[in-house]
Amino acid sequence: MVAGAGVGGAEMFSLDAIKALADEGLVDQHVICRDFDHYIQAFEERNISYDIVKYNHWERITGHTKRVVQRAVDNFQPDLVHSWMGRASSFVPKNLNMPVLGWFGGYYDLKRYKNCQYFAGVTRDIKRHLVEKSGVPENCYVLHTFGTLEKDAPIMRADFDIPSDAPLILLLSRMHWKKGVDTLLEALTKPDLEGFYALLAGSGPDLEKYSAMAETLGVSERVRFLGWRSDRDALLNIADICVLPSRYEPFGTVIAESWHAGVPLVAAKAAGAKQYVTHDSDGLLCEIDDVDGLAKQLGRAGKDQELRNTLIENGHKTYNDLFSKKVVMKTFIDTYQEIIKKGR
Repeated sequence: MVAGAGVGGAEMFSLDAIKALADEGLVDQHVICRDFDHYIQAFEERNISYDIVKYNHWERITGHTKRVVQRAVDNFQPDLVHSWMGRASSFVPKNLNMPVLGWFGGYYDLKRYKNCQYFAGVTRDIKRHLVEKSGVPENCYVLHTFGTLEKDAPIMRADFDIPSDAPLILLLSRMHWKKGVDTLLEALTKPDLEGFYALLAGSGPDLEKYSAMAETLGVSERVRFLGWRSDRDALLNIADICVLPSRYEPFGTVIAESWHAGVPLVAAKAAGAKQYVTHDSDGLLCEIDDVDGLAKQLGRAGKDQELRNTLIENGHKTYNDLFSKKVVMKTFIDTYQEIIKKGR
């Protein structure tokens, strides 16, 4: 069950995981989701059966979605129901005769997961949170996202009017205060980043605000606002540095994606980066809201080739240990099998 928006980090990963499970022939799946074209295309390409619902207030009060879920369970007879995030979990019917796993991309309470018996967090610390909230440690798991990206059609810097020899920073993020986009724009005014360009790929409520801010700061000629993009691999392939300046970020799949792509990572010390990035080893860290610190670390990542080589080599190692598609999908299957064995 997937109930999120059409775009977004957790939503993209839920779709990536469903596709990966199908592509590897690891499980039979039936998906209940919203009517997004890219979801439906992915399911039809893989012969994944699906039902479309809206997951809205009307469907909640009429019980329509729960009836669709119950009918799908009766017809498909799954061994396990996996609900992605809180909205989907809140539509799980009571008294299903198989276990239900609820997935958490953040530090949420369990209110909307009351019909789930098992819980999985995207990080180790979210699992700690789930153990604390549920009081049932044996029913809590870690299910990382993976950073393995599908190949995209190649793009060129010239497509965005960026000089071929300019250091290029890539931000893959929603345009929202939580993501620290303003910190990056301010950092571009600092001497450490003179001549650096930035691609900002993402949509969100503050897109126009940040576009105006770039003008006010005098950096708009070096910043490109791309809107939402699905070609993350292609964008990473033309970038010199990947940045994650978030104020709040339970994980941030872009961390693993940058390691997979071999692009040096610079991140603020939000929860995900603090747990998984080792400073001066597989990434560079700065304090949240530290404009000068962010500029300094981005400058190091762009100018110091020996450091860049170290970050790329160690990033690949962390990716291979924890965040490759193969490793993550094995963890998914192992977790599913253990939950099915335990039962409801």
